[in-house]
Amino acid sequence: MQINILHNIEGAKKAKGLAVVIDVFRAFSTECYVFANGAEKIIPVGDIDIAYKLKQDNPEYILMGERKGAIQPGFDFGNSPYLIKDYDFSGKTVVHTTSAGTQGIVNAKNAEQIITGSFVNAGAIIKYIKAQNPNEVSLVCTGSVGENALDEDAVCANYIKNALLDKANDFDKIVHHLKAEGYANSFFDETKDSHPLGDFALCMTLDKVNFIIKVEPYEEGLLCLKRIDIL
Repeated sequence: MQINILHNIEGAKKAKGLAVVIDVFRAFSTECYVFANGAEKIIPVGDIDIAYKLKQDNPEYILMGERKGAIQPGFDFGNSPYLIKDYDFSGKTVVHTTSAGTQGIVNAKNAEQIITGSFVNAGAIIKYIKAQNPNEVSLVCTGSVGENALDEDAVCANYIKNALLDKANDFDKIVHHLKAEGYANSFFDETKDSHPLGDFALCMTLDKVNFIIKVEPYEEGLLCLKRIDIL
């Protein structure tokens, strides 16, 4: 099994084989909680205008996402797992657009299959990849090179890679690193309503759920995310 770690949108375009598109803070962590709370499907879109159009045509859809971390006008929710953790999404369709994570999905067009990545379902991801046993795995970190936000995705990618290679991981050390080096500062800034303090703990809850989130084709050229439970 060849395992490649790629970075940002350009890396997503180069992804091959089984691609894991990673966004720890916060898109794909949030989606784990959305599915855990009963959502039927999530439609990831890169273009915010498409998100608005889907909501206009389907008022029952839940519109969720951010630009530069902040909830956008007309959205039902931002990109915070803490603010949706108690919301009942049973049977709902969620339209999700973010600055990094969903951009990675829509650009990973050359991969044979795509799943999302976070610590919240890392164990399920690792089990799924081992069961699939693909020739090539692409771990895509959706943060941009040179931005602090890259690091949580990079350490998640290395966590998954180590597990696939049967190497030990020290998750407590990862949590300490992200706190001590300032990569999680947004969650400890009381002036940022879009980044509740509770987001950090929820995004760093290892193996909270036992399912993967898989990308599938959808209508009119769109993509759809579905929950697949891992036994």
